[in-house]
Amino acid sequence: MPVTLSHTGDMNPDEFRQYGRQLIDWIADYLTHPEQYPVLSRSQPGDIKAQLPAAPPEQPEPMDKILADFENILLPGVTHWNHPGFFAYFSVTGSMPGILGELLMAALNVNAMLWKTSPAATELEDVALDWLRQMLGLPAGLDGVIMDTASISSMVAIAAAREALDLDVRRRGLAGRADLPRLRLYVSDQTHSSVEKGAITLGLGQENVVKIPSDTDFRMRVEALETAVRSDIAAGYKPFFVCATVGTTSTTSIDPVPEIAAIAQKYNLWLHVDGAYGGMAAIVPEMRHVLAGAEQADSIVVNPHKWLFTPIDLSALYTRHPDVLKRAFSLVPDYLRTAEGDAAAVKNLMDYGVQLGRRFRALKLWMVIRTYGQTGLAARLREHVRLGQQFAGWVDESPNFERMAPTPFSTVCFRACPASVPEAALNGLNEGLLTAVNETGEIYLSHTNLGGEFTLRLAIGNIRTEERHVARAWECLREGLTRLQKPPGLL
Repeated sequence: MPVTLSHTGDMNPDEFRQYGRQLIDWIADYLTHPEQYPVLSRSQPGDIKAQLPAAPPEQPEPMDKILADFENILLPGVTHWNHPGFFAYFSVTGSMPGILGELLMAALNVNAMLWKTSPAATELEDVALDWLRQMLGLPAGLDGVIMDTASISSMVAIAAAREALDLDVRRRGLAGRADLPRLRLYVSDQTHSSVEKGAITLGLGQENVVKIPSDTDFRMRVEALETAVRSDIAAGYKPFFVCATVGTTSTTSIDPVPEIAAIAQKYNLWLHVDGAYGGMAAIVPEMRHVLAGAEQADSIVVNPHKWLFTPIDLSALYTRHPDVLKRAFSLVPDYLRTAEGDAAAVKNLMDYGVQLGRRFRALKLWMVIRTYGQTGLAARLREHVRLGQQFAGWVDESPNFERMAPTPFSTVCFRACPASVPEAALNGLNEGLLTAVNETGEIYLSHTNLGGEFTLRLAIGNIRTEERHVARAWECLREGLTRLQKPPGLL
């Protein structure tokens, strides 16, 4: 039977309680035993759509049927990021307190665009981000604002850096202006592609994204950065922005931030530190050094949804220049004016980015921090780093595998390289090994390309990952390599 409706036209509260309890029970069981599902979906393109009606239902449908279709049709098409064998990309664990935070966020359904539209959402965001700042060991005076992802955080930082130049770009734009030099920004050849995409979106153009070569440890070469900046100045360009990364996407290498900061100061560049993944490790007291130099940055991004067990999405952008950020984005039509805003007595979050509508994201971060505490969070991150170093040690000890990059955190870049296989065939071998391992359903690895070499990546960051899961990943890799090396037809 379809759900019965209350006098408001919404779901009957008693039935909501019934199905709510049913779903909470399902979620608790799912999170307790995620290994019951293959970590990587085995669906083929079009499988899910083929099982769903092409047109919406004319009449109400029973919730029992909707939930059954979720389990029978949708769930097989889910890749389980909450699975302890998920070692691909970077983990985005949905912890139980974070999920409860999401539930409350959905129930309240506030739009935190103005302080007035939800004072608690605005003020809790300030508090939660300042707690996180303190946990990371970053200096006072940094102002934080929540974005959805680091891609948007970095784009917003570029826009603020452009605004800081006082070129009247906000009003007059860039197009058709003979009075403007070409603006140049600098990244390494390992910087996340979102920074380049942000430059494209802001009209700066790919040609003005200067990619600085990295060294043998995949860190930005500082001398090459300075050479590029000086060359651009001599050519009449205007250098204005440089991005240093703490935990690059492919290898998790750490750029020499203090040296890059010195270059930025010397040439008046806005320094943006992308610590979306690696920056979170600074919560562990003995790893505070990973953010060395970040205290000099004009903006910093870290992602609690990557390695702080907060359900996606939640990216924290900090800046020493909130006034510049606000100047770049604030636009207040009459219908959004309030007495508090006019008096500059409050912070209106809509003024610090592109979006007007804003979810109550701070609630889930606040609940995660309170549930685990700083020591509890540090203990979990410390264990992930230990597991990563242990896996790296297994790779180093094996005659059939080799590491392809340093392992400063909990992500290991490696490849199979048995002596019996010629160098020219190793890329194909490792590509086949990746496919074979991922097809087991027990683990999920990703890959990258380092110097033309097909490289496997194992990233540990899920709150439910234990040593046995990492050991099983290593076992699957060795078993897969053995199978691939057997001559055809040999059992």
